[in-house]
Amino acid sequence: MVQSNPGSQPEPALDVITIGRSSVDLYGQQIGSRLEDIGSFAKSVGGCPANIAIGTARLGLKSGLITRVGDEQMGRFIREQSAHEGVATDGIVTDKERLTALVLLAVEAEGVSPMIFYRSDCADMALDEGDIDEDFIRSSRAVLVSGTHFSRPNTEAAQRKAIRIAKANGRKVIFDIDYRPNLWGLAGHAEGFERYVKSDRVSSKMKETLPDCDLIVGTEEEILIASGADDVLGALKEIRRLSPATIVLKRGAMGCIVYDGPIADDLEAGIIGQGFPIEVFNVLGAGDAFMSGFLRGFLRDEPLKTCATWANACGAFAVSRLLCSPEYPTWAELDFFLTTGSKQRALRKDEALNHIHWASTRRGEIPLLMALAIDHRSQLVSVADELGVGHEKIVAFKRLAVAAAARVSNGRDGYGMLIDERFGRDAFFDAATKNFSWIGRPVELPGSKPLRFEFSQDIGSQLVEWPLGHCIKCLCFYHPDDPADLKTEQQEKLRTLFEAARKVGRELLVEIIAGKNGPLTDDTIATALEELYALGIKPDWWKLEPQASREAWKKIDAVIAKNDPWCRGIVLLGLEAPADELISCFEATLAAPSVKGFAVGRTIFADPARAWLSGEMNDEEAIADMAGRFRQLTEAWLKTRGHQ
Repeated sequence: MVQSNPGSQPEPALDVITIGRSSVDLYGQQIGSRLEDIGSFAKSVGGCPANIAIGTARLGLKSGLITRVGDEQMGRFIREQSAHEGVATDGIVTDKERLTALVLLAVEAEGVSPMIFYRSDCADMALDEGDIDEDFIRSSRAVLVSGTHFSRPNTEAAQRKAIRIAKANGRKVIFDIDYRPNLWGLAGHAEGFERYVKSDRVSSKMKETLPDCDLIVGTEEEILIASGADDVLGALKEIRRLSPATIVLKRGAMGCIVYDGPIADDLEAGIIGQGFPIEVFNVLGAGDAFMSGFLRGFLRDEPLKTCATWANACGAFAVSRLLCSPEYPTWAELDFFLTTGSKQRALRKDEALNHIHWASTRRGEIPLLMALAIDHRSQLVSVADELGVGHEKIVAFKRLAVAAAARVSNGRDGYGMLIDERFGRDAFFDAATKNFSWIGRPVELPGSKPLRFEFSQDIGSQLVEWPLGHCIKCLCFYHPDDPADLKTEQQEKLRTLFEAARKVGRELLVEIIAGKNGPLTDDTIATALEELYALGIKPDWWKLEPQASREAWKKIDAVIAKNDPWCRGIVLLGLEAPADELISCFEATLAAPSVKGFAVGRTIFADPARAWLSGEMNDEEAIADMAGRFRQLTEAWLKTRGHQ
């Protein structure tokens, strides 16, 4: 028996640790299709406890996960994605003998989602008592155990050890009944969506757990299996006989009922939170989102009615979207929804919610960005043609630019690269190994006005092939005084690109150059941004030319703050300005906190490119020259921001 003195414990670092299943979910992307007909899949972290760990972390709780994953790419995906979401991964054990579990799923019709569990001798079902660390359990205010992991002796022993430690240290025990009959061997492989098969064996395991619990959550079917009863009211009374825990009965579209005392003869005689009528798109994972919302309140000592309301709202988000954990709301998103509601029954179609969801789940903060831009095509082609040099030399030169930027960055945060696809494919591969904070790549046809995309006007199909971490960059020669028909055409092109970026989950940088198309006043760029924001275009980044005054930067900053407080910020472009001139422009940007850095190219590479292409410089000389110019700009930028 684990012995401890709860009164002597320090304040727990975590709010909840979840224990049990973790998998990689592969969701069919063709909606309304049989699983047999699916042609492509979207990947996400899945499994009830893993989903809840991520869901609670998104809502501001400090969560941890105990599970096993394979020693392969899918296992590393679960570990890395959990860490990205803010989940403590101390309890994720790498199993060198077994594979990470997989689940294939499809949305065949409303509320009908066939699935196949690939879990034969999978890693998470090998969890055992040795994987439960007492100090880790004590570091949390609560542990959550799940029904599936009572189906095998080793996983059952692991969860019961965690319960003993939690109880001995005054921690709460939460039970997600999480009943999947086929994971207990009670249904065939093709019956992954089956919700209920009566089983005395399963009920006996569940009933052994109930007395130790502080919170018990389940659907009507799960309440039945946990109690062994044949009707819901009888099941609730049997659970209450065995446990004083708060009981939450999930009822799908009808919300939930919370029972915090004796069970009356009237099923409705409980605590009921606010409901949210929405379109049901995909029910898978909704219960885990629900639990995440409930725990945000329960573990922060909110009234149970509030807990139920937050749970219902989180469940509404999940059933209105395709995937599980990636679709769960953040606290900012949930708070916005509870405050303003939505005009859409299909929440996935609400642009305001989707923007908050996107922006509040992006990969990492980038408070500083100093990028070497080597995405230029026409300029380098002109030099190569003038010198009579083959274009393949441009490919090699871009690799030297990556080496130069990496020499300056030396693995530190805040450095990036802009590289094009036409000549920069090899440079991309090099950059992927250099730990840059940011990599961008252009899509515009160089010099096009009206805007055209370089390789295909079907931009969405092109973007699907890009790595998730690559940011779309699009240069548009745009001036508020342009003719109306030109502005409309360019606006529509940018809107198409913005929608494609969101659809495929890639960040977007929009570069606006107005100074070559008309006068650049203190209002020019602010007006241009206002016009684009009015169309619903909200890029993650803006790339803007140096402004004539601090007042111009203040106006730009105000437009961004008003229209999109989630914008990552502005990076300054160079336009081949001399380094000294650019450095003086750095000072002016202090008037705009939105300016986070720069992305400069020709100021850095123009001279060494000509010298290298003509044979006047060797590789090392070209790298050193570009590195010196890039370092000069980075040091000047950091100095203006008070970093020496």
